[in-house]
Amino acid sequence: MENIICLIIGYCFGCASPAAWIARRKGVDLRRAGSGNLGGTNTMLVIGPKYGFAVMILDALKAVFAGMLAARIFPKLTAAALVAGLGAILGHIWPFWMGFRGGKGLAAFAGMILYHHWPLFFLLLAIGMVLMLLVNYSFIAPMSAAVLFPFFAAARAKSRKVFWVSAAASAIIVWKHWSNIGKALRGDDVRVREYIRDHLLPGGNS
Repeated sequence: MENIICLIIGYCFGCASPAAWIARRKGVDLRRAGSGNLGGTNTMLVIGPKYGFAVMILDALKAVFAGMLAARIFPKLTAAALVAGLGAILGHIWPFWMGFRGGKGLAAFAGMILYHHWPLFFLLLAIGMVLMLLVNYSFIAPMSAAVLFPFFAAARAKSRKVFWVSAAASAIIVWKHWSNIGKALRGDDVRVREYIRDHLLPGGNS
């Protein structure tokens, strides 16, 4: 029962959609623009980098706050914060008030990792960034984090439950980003180095 409550707590936090709120103020329906996702990446591509980064941070905080609350309510429950983080990912991807159409859950996944163990978050971020710049496609960052996180988390906690909860979250992230591999192979995905050059560096196109 405690695990279900943690999952519900996380889901409620995850259903909050900063991307939808920002897009509405800008007169944009992100579900009809760009990739159609209510997440930081689509916000960045459609509305602008600063708004996209703001959405990413807020989406990550949803999982952080959900984890904090669950851990506070159930301090003796193994992986309470991770279960709440999983719920936040589910809420972000399938928010009930948006017709169960949200984002891909990556920022919430990042927040889940950040609250679980912040040094691991920065380690996975560094690995993902290096691989992303080398491969030149953004999908490699979430894929690498999703593959590595369950093993690193379980090794640190020495808990099978930690492994299976984190593996469930990772499997969702891999599934939601699987289509990006096909887009990359077709040459349709955003190339990371070119995006940085054109939109984030001084003298770029935006």
